[in-house]
Amino acid sequence: MILVSGATGNVGRELARALVERDVPVRALARSPGGPIEGAARVVGDLDHPDTLQPALEGVSGLFLLPGYRDMPGVLAAARAAGVSRVVQLSGGSAGSGDTGNAISAYMIRTEEAVRSAGIPWTLLRPCGFMTNALEWAPQLQAGDVVRAPFGGVRVAVIDPADIAAVAAAALVEHGHAGRIHALSGPEALLPADRVRVLGEVLGRDLRFEAQSDEEAWADMTARMPEPYVRAFFDFYVDGSLDESTVLPTVQEITGRAPRTFPDWARAHADAFRG
Repeated sequence: MILVSGATGNVGRELARALVERDVPVRALARSPGGPIEGAARVVGDLDHPDTLQPALEGVSGLFLLPGYRDMPGVLAAARAAGVSRVVQLSGGSAGSGDTGNAISAYMIRTEEAVRSAGIPWTLLRPCGFMTNALEWAPQLQAGDVVRAPFGGVRVAVIDPADIAAVAAAALVEHGHAGRIHALSGPEALLPADRVRVLGEVLGRDLRFEAQSDEEAWADMTARMPEPYVRAFFDFYVDGSLDESTVLPTVQEITGRAPRTFPDWARAHADAFRG
C-alpha cells in the first residue's frame, strides 16, 4: 500500500493516477473527506498534525511526501512507527545550494535533512519549475492576448508534473532508488515568451509576452506572498543563484520514455486558458 500526500495537487494527483494504472494499492491523503481521487481511496489526515496520520498509515509500505510541513520529523516518526519502508520526498533544485538564508531553499533543506535522518530508506526528487506554473497566466489570457510576468530573461527546462509523478511511482515500487537524488527536467529550456508563443499556437491566438521590470515584479509579488519568498525568487532569478536551464536525462532513464514537451502539456490544458 502506498500513501500519497498532496493528492489533490499537481504531482500528488498525477502520482495517485499513475499508481492506480500500475494496479498498486494506493491511498490518497487529503485534509477533507470526499470521494476517490483519480481512482485511489481517499483518507483524511493533516501532515501539519502528525497525530492525525495513524489511520492513513496503517498497512502502508511506501509514502510520498511534499516538502515544508511544520513537523516533518513528527510525520516521519509516525511513518516509521507504522512500518513504512520507503519514502519518496519531493524537493527542489535549490536544496543542493545549502543556502538557508533563502527562505525557499531553507524549507527544502530542512525537509531533506529530516528525511535523511528518519531511519527509513529514502529517495529525493529535485525537479525544475513546473509546466503548470503557466496556469498563473490563465486570468490574463481569459481577459486578453498579453501576458505580463516577471523574470522574462530566465530559461527554465520546465517539467510536466505527470513526469515527476512517473519517476515517483518508479521510486516507490521498483528497486534501485533508495538513497538516491533524482534531479528532473523537461526536454527543453524555455523563456516565458517561448511558453506564451506555444500557448498562442495551441489556442489559435496571436499572444504576446511582456516582461515586468524588476520593480513591477517586486510590487506585484509582495502583494501576493510573504516578502521572504519574494526575496528568494529574486535571489534565484535576478541574482542567478538557481540555474534550471539544463536539460537532464533522468526522466528518460527511469521511465523509459522522453519527458513530455510544453506543447504536449499546453494541448492537454488548453481549456484552462480559454474564456
